[in-house]
Amino acid sequence: MGRMETRRLGELQTSAIGLGCMGMSEFYGRADEGEALATIDRAIELGITLLDTADIYGPFTNERLVGRAIGGRRDQVVLATKFGNVRTETGERLGIRGDRDYVLSACEASLGRLGTDHIDLYYQHRVDADTPIEETVGAMAELVQQGKVRYLGLSEASPETIRRAHAVHPITALQSEYSLWTRDPEEGTLQTVRELGIGFVAYAPLGRGFLCGRFRSPDDFDADDFRRSSPRFQGANFDRNLELVERVEELAAEKGATPGQLALAWVLGRGYDIVPIPGTTHAEHLEENVAALEIELTEDDFAALEAVFPMGAASGDRYSDMSSIGR
Repeated sequence: MGRMETRRLGELQTSAIGLGCMGMSEFYGRADEGEALATIDRAIELGITLLDTADIYGPFTNERLVGRAIGGRRDQVVLATKFGNVRTETGERLGIRGDRDYVLSACEASLGRLGTDHIDLYYQHRVDADTPIEETVGAMAELVQQGKVRYLGLSEASPETIRRAHAVHPITALQSEYSLWTRDPEEGTLQTVRELGIGFVAYAPLGRGFLCGRFRSPDDFDADDFRRSSPRFQGANFDRNLELVERVEELAAEKGATPGQLALAWVLGRGYDIVPIPGTTHAEHLEENVAALEIELTEDDFAALEAVFPMGAASGDRYSDMSSIGR
């Protein structure tokens, strides 16, 4: 593999592909910690600099895992984490908070778990409907002034919220779900961040693994895999979505690529201000993802993919509860 391509999120330079670390601790069934650490090692070897975690993953265990993985080479990575989704140690969900006191205390806790004195990119994970975004970003700006955070981000925020936030302190990146089967950001969000000079981080760019073509039945997921309760992975939705993936597989075969690589190349091809962060717990899947950078899509390729997956083609909501999305 050649030298890793870089991209810019606002003023922040990162690798063109990042690594989403969530699945190393929770949500996608059992993960092996040794394998997770080896995957992060391999990512850094390949030139991936952007590592993405959040306080609630685990809960709280994923930040510790990432902190251990980067011990002694903190300066080699762009470390991104998030606050806002409140959970107890046992995993109970207590809602969303963006008030100043919570922002400041959440950051201290994350710094401790990550074993570092600064976070490169600190996101509000979900917008708190009960706290003005100006208060939340004001608190995040205090963290920048204190040197605890370098750059600020939002996740799944609406264009109006992004504008209000950016007026308080520059926002560097918006992280939202974006893939062939989730094209919602094209309905105004991408235009807004581009107008403001904000980068876009695409999570779940492989449709939570579905676009890789590895899943043929809902029974392919572990009992504790959150996809089992996700509308897109259930019943008739699963079957309809699988038909779409099979068409992507056909297009990928013509390009000599895997369906996952083709799906990732599509996201990468949507603009140099977009950095996808596919998650994986296996080094070989990581290498497959990085190889997607070598795939050059023609206008005809884009047209063919978008004919299969026009806006809204996927069946089912992204989450069983979409109430905190797009605030």
